Amino acid sequence: MKAHRVLAVTLRHLYLYKRSLSRMLEVFYFPLLDILVWGFITVYLQQFQKALPHFLVFLLGALILWDILYRTQQGISISFLEEMWSRNLLNLFASPLTPGEFLAATMIISLVKLTLSATVAVFLAWLLYGFNLFRIGISLVPFVLNLILMGWAVGILTTAVILRYGQKAEVLAWGLAFLFQPLSAVFYPVAVFPRPLAVVALAVPATHVFEGMRAVIQTHRFPVEHLAWAFGLNAVYLAVSLAFFYRIFRVVREKGLLLKIGE
Repeated sequence: MKAHRVLAVTLRHLYLYKRSLSRMLEVFYFPLLDILVWGFITVYLQQFQKALPHFLVFLLGALILWDILYRTQQGISISFLEEMWSRNLLNLFASPLTPGEFLAATMIISLVKLTLSATVAVFLAWLLYGFNLFRIGISLVPFVLNLILMGWAVGILTTAVILRYGQKAEVLAWGLAFLFQPLSAVFYPVAVFPRPLAVVALAVPATHVFEGMRAVIQTHRFPVEHLAWAFGLNAVYLAVSLAFFYRIFRVVREKGLLLKIGE
């Protein structure tokens, strides 16, 4: 074993981080998210430890619902990546297939994957912990629908960025949804946020879903206001993400970048 050869390979990989945003995100992005999420959970436990009779229910329910959003986003992003990895994008878009039809197909794929993974998660939560997600009742339907809509919006946005920047942006397929997690009040209420951060959090559709879930469990009342905000914000998110995708697709097509994606 020669030290200079080991050093050469080590430097070869370290140099990749010098001008690669995606690789820098791997180093700093996920640790930052972990600190924010678990830090706010700690604050929540310290402030409300005497008034948390349903904390296990909150936590398991939040985990399952968050997984719905994440799997929906992944269904779109990973479907696109699989076409990119197999270098099939040019073949697809050289056919009569339209970008809208492609997105519709990835949305259906995301729903199929979501159904399978959510079924497993709900069953295991019931089997191992005696937690029944369906105790939320009919309110569960609009909660899940809003998470699916937001997952689609984030997935379309992710796909557009990867379409434009190729493999350099692949990390976003796994990381972009988590950008919203600390602000979505998944495991803790908006009340634990500082005031400026709370305002930003309320602009995220998922925040109203998780706040609504906690309201149903605690008060057994249907959170009409939260769900109205979630639907309204999701409409904006979807419109913006679709407009962004079509704009990027037009740029990529005009510049002939489809030929280079995946190389």
